[in-house]
Amino acid sequence: MNKNTFSGLLLAATALLTVDAAFAETAPAAKPEHGEYRDWRVLGVSLRHDKNSMRAIVGNHVAIAAARAGKVKPWPDGSIIAKIKWGERKHPNWEQATVPGEFIAAEAMVKDTKKYAETGGWGFGIWEGKTLKMLDQEKSAPCFACHLPMKDSDYVYTLPNLQ
Repeated sequence: MNKNTFSGLLLAATALLTVDAAFAETAPAAKPEHGEYRDWRVLGVSLRHDKNSMRAIVGNHVAIAAARAGKVKPWPDGSIIAKIKWGERKHPNWEQATVPGEFIAAEAMVKDTKKYAETGGWGFGIWEGKTLKMLDQEKSAPCFACHLPMKDSDYVYTLPNLQ
């Protein structure tokens, strides 16, 4: 197994093990429109070298069902994709391992093609305490601009492979 494959597997395993802990601290209240966060599953993981951060990308039951069925172009209304971000740090007992450091934020994309028609059908939000606060159009403009290059993938960077 090469170093990059091993590092990717380590990153994925670490994200899977730490996602519940992050949600316990930043979870939204159990509201029907936001789904039950404790049932959300991992869609993917990423490492942003430019931001020195690690991310676990998780989805609510609508997003997970669509990903498993391979029906994500476009994602169905009701899909919520969350990104949980941590700084990266070296494991204190294993120098070769990069693991999640300090929690940075939890952000979300909410699919509602009618409500968010001007931003490709996606609304953008951030958890503040236990509440998912949706951003207004002005504050979500930078989010949408960042996702614009992914128009052919319904504005989503994460390409789930849950088969």
